[in-house]
Amino acid sequence: MYTEEWVTARARDAYEHGRASFDVRPERTALLVIDMQDEFVRPGWSPYWVPAATRMAPRLRRLVQACRAVSVPVIWTIFDDTHLGLDRPKALRHLPHSDTDWRRPGPAEVWDQMGRRPDEAVIRKPSYGAFYDTPLDTMLRNLDRDTVIVTGTLTNYCCGTTARQAYERGYQVVFGADVTATDDESRQEPELAVLRKGFASVLTAQEITHHLTTADAGPSGPADRTNTD
Repeated sequence: MYTEEWVTARARDAYEHGRASFDVRPERTALLVIDMQDEFVRPGWSPYWVPAATRMAPRLRRLVQACRAVSVPVIWTIFDDTHLGLDRPKALRHLPHSDTDWRRPGPAEVWDQMGRRPDEAVIRKPSYGAFYDTPLDTMLRNLDRDTVIVTGTLTNYCCGTTARQAYERGYQVVFGADVTATDDESRQEPELAVLRKGFASVLTAQEITHHLTTADAGPSGPADRTNTD
């Protein structure tokens, strides 16, 4: 007989301490840098500035460099005005997230201090999730990658939505605990808790780098995605 106390304690432990069981192998992995663009990261430039994203940017840059060093492809995304806005979910205009008249002075760009290289792909997306109406899934399959590391901003919007979309498409998801950021830092850990329990392996940048740089050489075939819950 399962008591209420037992099931509640089990859930709480998974939210706080749960760990996914899959391996993170560089030859199977891609790094997604979500929306580290001027309006979110450049200090004071727009009402959508996320100060926590600016603070964590140096750590994320180091992770990007670590991924490059082990041939993990880096894919950048930008939340932009695409196709005259006709591909954007219509409900957005009615939500508090768009309660300002501020408009971009031109096409959105990755913040220049992030150091994106010209040989790294940029996806311009119309909504929160990086898989929504974009070629990301095709790109990852062409790269023969079945694991994604999700980093960037906002933790509980574009990053969290991308992690859920990746999970639903069969990808193994690693979510950067300290290389994601949101506009109200009290919302960071609640989002990490949900992802930790049901969608992703939630790791720090240091832990991610350790996994990528110490992975044993092995076959590069598709990882076993068997659910071991």
